[in-house]
Amino acid sequence: MTSSIWLFGYGSLIWRPDFAFLSNRVAWVDGWSRRFWQGSHDHRGVPDAPGRVVTLIPAPGDRCGGMAFEIDADVATGIFEQLDYREKNGYERYQSPLVFDDGSCIDGIFYVAGEDNPAYLGAASITRIAEQIKRSSGPSGSNEEYLRNLADALRQHAIDDEHVFSIERSLQ
Repeated sequence: MTSSIWLFGYGSLIWRPDFAFLSNRVAWVDGWSRRFWQGSHDHRGVPDAPGRVVTLIPAPGDRCGGMAFEIDADVATGIFEQLDYREKNGYERYQSPLVFDDGSCIDGIFYVAGEDNPAYLGAASITRIAEQIKRSSGPSGSNEEYLRNLADALRQHAIDDEHVFSIERSLQ
């Protein structure tokens, strides 16, 4: 019987987990890349003017860094109900090995918004993504705040992500 479950966050969960966890540490998922390709109609935008938030896209050979949170299995159901609501705008749960800086691995769960969901915006130029982020805002705040919080959190944990940092530079 498993006493804990690992949850991987690569977006707002890095700086705002909003749930109780036993421990957390930097982790990586192989075969995925973080991209600002998901529309946000409910947090960082509105239905008529969605913002852009991150999702993971399959990318063989790539590696995405984020934070892994160890949660108590006894309270996991409640945490996942909360996260299912938070990630309701097109995200589904996936399971994959998480790789830690020391090389150890453990199975983890994370949310991905695939291209088949109605809020998926897909690829665009860095300039176009930055322009949309600059003008978008929703109930959870400005889309620019989301981008800057993510970039700051990645730097704090020594995680390099050229996609995120290129968009951030485009806003300056």
